[in-house]
Parts: sequence; C-alpha cells; structure tokens
Amino acid sequence: MSNSIISFEYFIEEKPLFYKKIDHKRVHIAYAILEPHIQKPMVIHLVGTNGKGSTGRVMATLLHESGKRVGHFSSPHIFKFNERIWIEGVDSSDVCLEMAHAKLYAILGQEVSEGLSYFEYTTLLTLVAMEEMDIIVLEAGLGGEFDATNVVAKELSVITPIGIDHQDFLGESIEEIARTKLNSIDKRVVLGEQKYAKVCEISHEIATKKGTEEYMVKSEENKALLEIIDSLGWAYYLYENTKLALKALDILALPYSLHDLKKVKLFGRFYQFSSNVIIDVGHNLLAAEAIVKNLKNKKDKIVLIYNTLEDKEYEKILTLFAPFVKRVEVLSITTPRAVNTNILYQTLEKLSLSYKDFTNIKDENNYLVFGSFYVVEEFIRRNSLNLNNN
Repeated sequence: MSNSIISFEYFIEEKPLFYKKIDHKRVHIAYAILEPHIQKPMVIHLVGTNGKGSTGRVMATLLHESGKRVGHFSSPHIFKFNERIWIEGVDSSDVCLEMAHAKLYAILGQEVSEGLSYFEYTTLLTLVAMEEMDIIVLEAGLGGEFDATNVVAKELSVITPIGIDHQDFLGESIEEIARTKLNSIDKRVVLGEQKYAKVCEISHEIATKKGTEEYMVKSEENKALLEIIDSLGWAYYLYENTKLALKALDILALPYSLHDLKKVKLFGRFYQFSSNVIIDVGHNLLAAEAIVKNLKNKKDKIVLIYNTLEDKEYEKILTLFAPFVKRVEVLSITTPRAVNTNILYQTLEKLSLSYKDFTNIKDENNYLVFGSFYVVEEFIRRNSLNLNNN
C-alpha cells in the first residue's frame, strides 16, 4: 500500500457511522466512479428487519459448498470488522481488507473516500474485495431504497420479516418502513413469511409498478428440512429463514445440498454458547417473538441476561419474555445509545420481574443472553468461556 494512504483499520475507525444530514446521492456518485474499474458478480440482495444475517449465511454456505465462489456481506460484527466480509467460507483477512482499501481509495480519491460514511465506504469496499466471486450475497443495513447496498443491480431481492424498528431513520408505521425497504426491489423479489399483511400488499404494489417478478415462501411445513433443523438444535425462526434461503436459490436455479446445512455456522443466532447458555443478537420485538416460540417448549424457566438500546420497545419485549423468565440480570454495555439503567430497572419493577445486575454464570441456571450485538459482545468479553470449544 502507498505510504500516502492510511491503513484501513485507522481510516474506518475515524469515520462516522452516519451523518446527521443524509445525502442519498453521495454513495451513488461514488459508485459511478468505481463501477467501470471492477467486475460485477451476480448479486442477491437481502432486505428486511430480522433474519438477514442468518438467511444470507445459509445461502452463502450452501453455494460455497456446491462449488460456487461466493461472498457474504453482513452487519454489524460482534468482535472484529473482518466478520462483515466473508469470502469463500472464511472471514476476510486483514491483508484482503488492506488491498481492497488501497484499490478503492485510489479509484475514488481522497475527497470522495473521506466524504463517505462508515457503511457507505465499507459497502463499496465489499464490492472491490468480492469482485472475483461468482455471487455476492449482499445484506442491506437499516433500510432498502436509500441503503448504500442499493447502488448495485440485483438478480434477486430477498425480503426477510419486516417489522417496527429504526423508526428514526425509516418511519413510524409499518407502511412507511415496508415501503422504504421494498422500494429497493429490482428484477425479481421473494418474500419470506411476514407478520404484517401490509408488507405483502406494498410489495405487490411496488412489484406491479416496476414489472418485478414476485415469489413467496409457501407456508406449508417442509418436514425434511424441519428434521435437519431440529437435529442441529436451531431455533424455529432459523427454520423459517432457511426456507426463505432455499426458495431464493431455487428461483435462481443455483445448486445446493440440504446436507450442507450441517456446515453452516450461525454464531450469535440462538447459538448454544455453552451447556447452559444460549446467545442471540436479536434486539427488537420481532426477534423476541421468534425466540419465545422456542422458550414455550422448554420445561424450566430461564435467566434472561439483558440490556437494550433506548430506541427499542423494551417494555413490550420484557412483557413477552416475562412468563418464561425466572429473573432478569442486567448486563451493562458501553454505548451512548444504551437505555438509562434506572429506567430499565423501573420497567422491570413495573412488570413485577425479579432482577439484579449480572455478575457471573451459575451451573444450576439456564441462560439466554439477548438485547443487541452490544450485549452479546460484552457478555463474551466478560466471561472466560473458551470460544474454540463451541
């Protein structure tokens, strides 16, 4: 790398996650500069509120195991940025990221590079790092229409469950949020099962206007798939996400084997971290509803290790968990977006939920760690459990 270009790690740490004044044209201008200089693999675009990460990783792993060269872009990461850019079965190396950064920065130039937000720059970095792949599984960030990932042409838009989240950016109602996400669809779209009928209505309206081919996941049970999911110990919501992933691959006539599901690694998605600890990076009401389906089948109540960001519907989430929880243990997290601890305590008291501050894990309890990527990351950081054995 030229001495005039600072390292990727330092460069990206200095970038804001987003700007107060949103410029939707900025990333499109940057992509117009970049596009003539890179190859453009087939893109499968993932949009939705929940399930993008697991749905995308299932698709990417099955394609990789079938012999395709495939990359998967997801966000956020738990430990290290490299997790976001998964190429041919492994997280990207530091060398790979530095090379992609050097190429991207040289093409865009200093002014354009430095003007992009964190997510905008890393989206374009992904396109550079994955340009030699056959397929890119590209996960949108918060939105759809105005998301940085929407700069590229998509072969298929895969719509995971859409719910109420990130209202500050996407709108207050399910109609506003769904429209913002679904305006990103292109040639073909497949909808996973949705909680809100309005999502399907809006999708059909937009698809009709754009001339987009529409597909939907059928609601009937796939017994063969369900048996495999059960054998893997995955939560029911991962079965639903996998159904969507398989439907997407079928639409594109891409090869896969169901047996390769055993090779899919979904760290942080209802993941059995140790014998009595499950971790899940879910953080909103839709995620809580999905997890409760599994808690209903458990004989004993769990201890919920929890914290949340202030913009989440934490009272509704805790109300949903209450019948299945022995007590809540509040794990402190370091982010200015965290809910005020006293407000969280007041909410727990209002719901008559027993609570204490988290200290350590005890063998006699079964635990669920839930609330956000921040919560899972902090839990792992503070515990001496050996990740390599899980």
